[in-house]
Amino acid sequence: MIPDLGKYTFEVSMSYGIGLALLAGLVAVYVIRARQVKKQLIAAEARKDA
Repeated sequence: MIPDLGKYTFEVSMSYGIGLALLAGLVAVYVIRARQVKKQLIAAEARKDA
């Protein structure tokens, strides 16, 4: 069930594609940053216990 977008098919498709790419990029940035922060917290805990 694909809607008929007429002469704007390309523009609408590109808008969805760009939006999804930006969303995926933001998720990737947050996941990478969370991993970095987790490593830093583990290192800080290790220094505290030593």
